[in-house]
Amino acid sequence: MTAESKRLRTPLELALSANRAVLEATAETVRRSAVLDRRVADAASVDVGETPSSVVYRENKLRLRQYEALTETQHDVPILLVYALINRPYILDLQPDRSVVRRLLEAGHDVYLIDWGEPSRLDASLGLEDYVERYLDNAVDVVRERSGRDAINLFGYCMGGTISAIYAALHPEKVNALALLAAALHFEDTGGVLELWGGADVYDPRAVVDALGNMPGDVLAVGFAGMDPVANYLTKYLHLFDRLENEDFVENFARMETWLGDSVDLAGETYVEFLEEIYQENALFENELTIGGRAVDVSAIDMPVLQIVGEYDHLVPPAASTPFNDVVGSEHVTTIEYPTGHVGMAMSNATHRDVWPEVAEWFLEQRETPALADVIAEGIEGALGIDVSTDVTVGDVDEVEIGIADGDGEIARAVVAHDVHAIERFLEETLDVEIGLELGEAGIAVSVETDEGVRTTVVEHVGAAIRSEVEEAIADVNVAADYDLEDVEGIGPTYAERLRRAGITTVTGLAVSDARRVADAARASTALAEAWIERARAMVGAAESVDGER
Repeated sequence: MTAESKRLRTPLELALSANRAVLEATAETVRRSAVLDRRVADAASVDVGETPSSVVYRENKLRLRQYEALTETQHDVPILLVYALINRPYILDLQPDRSVVRRLLEAGHDVYLIDWGEPSRLDASLGLEDYVERYLDNAVDVVRERSGRDAINLFGYCMGGTISAIYAALHPEKVNALALLAAALHFEDTGGVLELWGGADVYDPRAVVDALGNMPGDVLAVGFAGMDPVANYLTKYLHLFDRLENEDFVENFARMETWLGDSVDLAGETYVEFLEEIYQENALFENELTIGGRAVDVSAIDMPVLQIVGEYDHLVPPAASTPFNDVVGSEHVTTIEYPTGHVGMAMSNATHRDVWPEVAEWFLEQRETPALADVIAEGIEGALGIDVSTDVTVGDVDEVEIGIADGDGEIARAVVAHDVHAIERFLEETLDVEIGLELGEAGIAVSVETDEGVRTTVVEHVGAAIRSEVEEAIADVNVAADYDLEDVEGIGPTYAERLRRAGITTVTGLAVSDARRVADAARASTALAEAWIERARAMVGAAESVDGER
């Protein structure tokens, strides 16, 4: 510090300094104000939700959108985005550089999104059963049918995560993987403001609905903003004024404000059920929730689960989400916690850099595609006692990495096309065997012929998509086991002819047939048909069956 700086300033100097500061601040304000009108005009014309999509299904107010692909090929299991019943879902596609939808599309995923629309007063009686068991179930079935998949990926955000979790518990066979973003799932001493405000001892949602019909979206929006009034009503606007000259910042701010102001009403009955049962009674977490008379058993959620939570989420804090991991039935639960807030999980630059590529990769790892390779791998493992592994995260969208190892170490590893012929060719050439496939009601018989004979493994409960793929290729695949039906003890010419007329023409085919169908075709008892199937399996070396359900 210099001697000059240590000198006490005179009153005149202090006054002049203060005046100078005021003048500079005034000049800066005038300069910024000069661009204010232009920025207001720019803000009024911003676009939101620009990723191209088409409506593929409509029901009441609901619209199901499918987004146009951004890659030449797409992964085989689609993702259905389920947003909350309040606000508009385009927060997931607000602008190209901060669009969850685009991040998933860029990774090669086939993406659908539910836009619930806004309920009218006539919809006030719609409850959780309507949204879960009718609207969501119908949308899931549409996506399943369009994709040819038995099960699809479900991705719920906020209240949409709660609805998705309920659906997955009721229909686990239709959900390949479940991702939950800032989902409201557990409410007992979590510290959330909504839990405090919505407590049964201070709040009766039924009284509000009786007076208003539906819960007004504007009322909900004011309540959410009031959770942090300084930030929502003062600080952010001061920050905006400081950056008025930054055109990109102003446009981004305007898009966010457009979404915040675009609230929708919530169906009255759903609001009451959600507040009373999910919030006040914690019924979903306690496994005591019922929907339409059906128990919502969260232990039935046995598919892979991904929880994505914001460390600074005041609306749905992590403690309102992550304890759910301990009550689901899945053994494959992943949690991503990131230092941001409720909306920041979808909107911040940091999450689009750090979180969403990881989420896209997680979905990739849950693909159903490797099931075909796994079916063949089961047959190889059963016949030769070696390990065959598959990995779809290596290579391109339509490729799979196959590794073969025995007790002495790795035998071979290669990335091959995800095609029944390519997979068979690699395994046959590497192991010097012949592989055959036979399709039946009970599953797929994988026959492996070596110098020592033929051994068959029956892989049961295989999904429809894999069955279709095998069925298309079956004409070009040689079945290793070569027996006549009459070779099965108890099947004479008459029974054999009846079975052939029904499409059961080989012993391997008999081994993977349903006993009731065999009995009906042969006009024999079910017990006799079961005996034939067991004998057929023994003849082709099918010493055991494995469950191929994913």
